[in-house]
Amino acid sequence: MSEALCFLSAAELRTRIARKDISPVDVTAAVLARAARLQPELNCFITLCADSAMEEARQAEQAISAGRPLGLLHGIPFTVKDIVNTAGVRTTFGAVPFADNVPAQDAVSVARLRAQGAILIGKTTSPEFGSKCLTDSPLYGRTRNAWDATRTSGGSSGGAAVAVASGIAPLAVATDGGGSTRIPAACNGVVGIKQSQGVVPHSQAQDLFGNQTYVTPTTRTVADTGLMLQAMAGPHACDPWSLGMPSPDYIGAAQPQGDLRGRRILYCLAPPGRPVAADVAEAFEASLTTLAGLGAELEEFSGEGFNVESIWRAINHTVWRTRFVELAEKHGDTLSPTFLKQIASASEVSGVEYQRAMFDRSALFLRVQDLLGRADFLAMPTLTRTALPIDQDLFGTIDIDGQALENVRAHWFPWTMPFNMTGHPAISLPCGFGTDGLPIGLQLVGQFRGDADLLRAAAVFEAACDQRGRWPQFPAAATGGAC
Repeated sequence: MSEALCFLSAAELRTRIARKDISPVDVTAAVLARAARLQPELNCFITLCADSAMEEARQAEQAISAGRPLGLLHGIPFTVKDIVNTAGVRTTFGAVPFADNVPAQDAVSVARLRAQGAILIGKTTSPEFGSKCLTDSPLYGRTRNAWDATRTSGGSSGGAAVAVASGIAPLAVATDGGGSTRIPAACNGVVGIKQSQGVVPHSQAQDLFGNQTYVTPTTRTVADTGLMLQAMAGPHACDPWSLGMPSPDYIGAAQPQGDLRGRRILYCLAPPGRPVAADVAEAFEASLTTLAGLGAELEEFSGEGFNVESIWRAINHTVWRTRFVELAEKHGDTLSPTFLKQIASASEVSGVEYQRAMFDRSALFLRVQDLLGRADFLAMPTLTRTALPIDQDLFGTIDIDGQALENVRAHWFPWTMPFNMTGHPAISLPCGFGTDGLPIGLQLVGQFRGDADLLRAAAVFEAACDQRGRWPQFPAAATGGAC
């Protein structure tokens, strides 16, 4: 029974907890036991909140027994990426200088999940300040892919995706500044969405108006993504982009109902000059066949105008330099060379170049708007190849079918950065496996603030493609215990 509890979806847990078929105490104990057992192998947590989680689970069970009203996520375990604030729980940002940092308040997204009854079981790993597409840091080392310990988990929300994929918790709070939710989702075979700008308030952003980083859900199913968005979304005074946002029925939208007849999808394999591994291209073609079989009208679009890594970098690294240059000067000996190199690179960006990048960001938004003016969705591979080696260097070369290429960002995830800059919703869905046995992701992009509609299409595709029954395998617990 406990093994099954570890892989139940949040939607199923919600139903069964409300019916008193299963107990929040049993669920929480099961996932905590699994987390403790797999942590030495996966290294996806920096903090486990076992005592507080079990106390919250007991309180959740008492509320059920007393017949009190239950929140949307009552008794369901969740994790939080270690750069998102959690009241009273260590939040290190993956950086040695913050090893003992304990926030006084939850981030708005975390507070909303807790208000709906979700139980925090731990903080998941991130590179320093979520600064790269690989999850490692001087503070806790490398996080391994849930499917293959010799491969990266992706990043920067690698711990979040690994915890979900390995059956530790059905829901994870992640972040995404250039693909940091969708990259590890694709690497580990789970669902990762970067919602539209403002759907989920970001209470830790310093540049409220230029911000291109999002606090996001990572889950095993589209239905669970809908549950998380329902709990996390809605206006808040901390985030100007959230003000006036509608509150659609994300839960209803995320159900696999109907087909895609009458929907038009524009697709592109890669921007010009960006090679794609043969197995990824094959999985993408199969995904297009599935979409067409669901009734969607498909048309190819040109990837011209989507080679945007240099624009993203000029904006993003300038923000990082402004935030972290003093930290680097004071604590450089404790920070990773990769992080320091990224901060230093922004010193070469002038004010005029930064503003030109912002103009280019606006032009990119209009380019996407033009495409979506004649289609409902865009489709492309999330990544150009499966998970990179565990010891991949961000500033090294990337291998795609034997071809060594400079610039990991531009060649591995050219399709994720654009939509951070434009604000359109983009979701990565499992769509198959590579010749190396590792997951491959399909990315669908929706209309600006058309998140509910994107969830509908994603749920229909997920049901038709149906990768949901295949998960990483780990040796059973020696004692035959909780998981």
